[in-house]
Formats: sequence, structure tokens, C-alpha cells
Amino acid sequence: MAYELYTRTNQKLYFAGLALQSMGTAQAGQAVNAPGLLQAERESALFHLYGALLGLCHEIAGYYRLPQAGAARAELLLREDVLQDTAIPELAELIELAQHSHTWLAQLLAAYAALFQPPRAPKQPKGDVLQPLIQAVNLDAPEDPELSRETLESWRQELKTLALRFREGLSEC
Repeated sequence: MAYELYTRTNQKLYFAGLALQSMGTAQAGQAVNAPGLLQAERESALFHLYGALLGLCHEIAGYYRLPQAGAARAELLLREDVLQDTAIPELAELIELAQHSHTWLAQLLAAYAALFQPPRAPKQPKGDVLQPLIQAVNLDAPEDPELSRETLESWRQELKTLALRFREGLSEC
């Protein structure tokens, strides 16, 4: 394997694609363990997409010779203070995408961070001993939908497009 920074990004994008392909196969199959396979492939795809993002951050930081070029987490590079000394348009764009919760990048980062949260049982309404047949339901708390294969694939395509566009600007003539 070549030791160029872009190879890690490409590898992670490829692995995410394989996980998404396996996820599609698990969705189509009627295997007994299909729900487990779906969850495993969903988490694998998310893991590799985050790795691709980190790889892209390493590419940018390496090109500009930033002191944070070896950061172990993408969030360490996606902060405003990284841009204080040098104007880096690629990193500024990533930071802008990461800061707005409605963007695909912010959603990817939030979904990746959620992988490390402990499971939480759904809140159960408190029972009233005087009226056991009436149950209070809280309609304000929506359930977190699972990430779909289509959402993960769109994030992969966005990241791939971004990487290709950034590489065009980063290449030295």
C-alpha cells in the first residue's frame, strides 16, 4: 500500500461501500439474524465513513502542514481555532458543514458519536394505581429512526465528491 494520505480516505470510502452493499443484501434476505446483520453493517458503514472523513482531514492538514495533522479524531481538526493562523478554504468548508446541525456532515458526526452512547430504555409512563386501564403517552418525544442505507449512501457520495473536489484544489501544478 502506498503511504500517501489520500489512500486511507479512498480505502475507507471503499470499505463503507462494501458495508452498504452487505447491508442491502441483509435487507433483501430472510435470514433469521437479518436484524443483527443490518445493525452490524449500519455501524460498520458509519465507522468507515467517519474514517474517510478523518482521512480527508488528514489530507488537508498534511497538505498545509498543520501541527494537528496527526489528530486521532476529526473533531480536533473541525474547530474554528485551527483556522486562526492560516486561512484554509477546504477546512473552513468542512467546519461550516460540521457546525450546522441540518447538514449531512453534522448528522454523520452526530450518528458516529451516538455509537458510543450506552443503550437507553424507552421511557415508560408512570402507572396510576387508581386507574390501571388509562395509560399516559408522551407524544413529544419522537423515536430515533435508524439510519437507512440510502442516507448512509448519500453521505458516502457527498464525502466522495468533496474529497475529489478538494484534491483538485490541493494538487500542486
